[in-house]
Amino acid sequence: MFLSQQAFVWGSFLDSMDECTAYLAPEGLEEALESELKEIIWRSGRLFLAKGALQNVHWVQNIWFNPKTISFSSISEAAKALRQLGPLWAYFPNKKIRRGELIQAKLPFFRPKLISFPSALPTVPLGSWTLLDEKTILCSSDCGSPFVHGELHFVETKEPPSRAYLKLWEFFLKVGLHPNEGELCLELGASPGSWTWVLSQLRADVIAVDRAPLSPHIQKLQDVTFLKKDAFSIKPQDFPDVKWVFSDVICFPKKLLSWIEPWLELKVNLVCTLKFQDRDDYSVIKEFEAITGGRILRLFHHKHELVFCRLVQS
Repeated sequence: MFLSQQAFVWGSFLDSMDECTAYLAPEGLEEALESELKEIIWRSGRLFLAKGALQNVHWVQNIWFNPKTISFSSISEAAKALRQLGPLWAYFPNKKIRRGELIQAKLPFFRPKLISFPSALPTVPLGSWTLLDEKTILCSSDCGSPFVHGELHFVETKEPPSRAYLKLWEFFLKVGLHPNEGELCLELGASPGSWTWVLSQLRADVIAVDRAPLSPHIQKLQDVTFLKKDAFSIKPQDFPDVKWVFSDVICFPKKLLSWIEPWLELKVNLVCTLKFQDRDDYSVIKEFEAITGGRILRLFHHKHELVFCRLVQS
């Protein structure tokens, strides 16, 4: 049972604990995060507070490490306390929203900028805070994402046929790695071609595979070869020079796992979207995590999805 905020002495409670971590769920995936977390002591909407250090969770948009409480009696006092802890702060509305807005207005102003791709991650620390009650702040100057509430917004383009390209842009930005000019990339389930467009813009050579056609303007791009066939019929021996394998194909994660197993024997970079149905068994995530060198990420531009990657190129 979660703790009530009514007449509760938050500072005394948190001071009595060794450590806490706060987790912000993606919109619509609150229950998915709740099912992963252990020892939840408080929740308000998308924001969860759990005992202990970082837990291995996937359905999370931002993490507040080592959050602390600040007791205050005035708006100016609250803002001063936050300024002493960090240079920039993002307010997460929770309780007493108007009061929170007045505190945020007294903090150093910054406006989140749209990100141009390619780019680097912001380096200025960005803290997060909210109000637990009228006189208590919960805050962390050390957060998992350098973006406000983990929301990454790009300068968008209408060139690709769908907004799926944003997922690949975000992935490359977060891992700090992408195909080099002339490297051979294999993309499964490429239609209508948004990921193919991203790879082409990086001047990679792309083999796009799908039973459905690419958008005509994507298929005409230089260094793009389209193969109209079942993506899962492709085998490693068919393309020995491939350096990157991408998949945003719609399929059950178990099927994708079986398909990538032969590729794990080769020195290729793998980037695959894991697409879940509402009642899918998330246990398959552990099977992907067990892959040597593998990593699971959730992106802001995902829906009910995660991305698995195994990067061998540094």
